[in-house]
Amino acid sequence: MTSQPTQAKATGDPGNGLQAGLKNRHLSMIAIGGVIGAGLFVGSSSGIATAGPGILLSYALVGTLVVLVMRMLGEMSAANPTSGSFSAHADRALGRWAGFSIGWLYWFFWVVVLAVEATAGAVILEGWIPAVPSGPGPSS
Repeated sequence: MTSQPTQAKATGDPGNGLQAGLKNRHLSMIAIGGVIGAGLFVGSSSGIATAGPGILLSYALVGTLVVLVMRMLGEMSAANPTSGSFSAHADRALGRWAGFSIGWLYWFFWVVVLAVEATAGAVILEGWIPAVPSGPGPSS
C-alpha cells in the first residue's frame, strides 16, 4: 500500500475542512474486518461457552500457526516466483496431483465459507431485527 491517502473530490463547501478519502489505517481496518468475517463471532460463542477463557490460548496458538504458514508461503514465493497461486508450490514440490487437489480443495473451502458467512450474517441480523427471519421455516 502507498503512504498517500486515496483522495476523492470533496463535496460541499471547500472551506469546511472535511474531505472524502481513505487513509492506510482505514484500508487496514476494512481488510481486517473482511478477513475476520461474521462466522468467527457466531462460531466463537459455542467455543467460549465450552472452554471458557482458555479458548483465547487456543486462538493465539492457531493465529501463530497461520502467521508462520503465511511467512513460509512468502518465502517460497520469493525463492521460486510463479504466476500461479499457492497450489503451484505444491505442484512443484509434490507433483501435479498435489497442486490439482489443493486447488480444488481451496475452491470447495470457499464455497462452504460463502454459505456459512451468509448463515452467520442472517443470524446476526435476526438478533438486531427480529422481524427478519434467519432461514426457512416458521418465524417466531
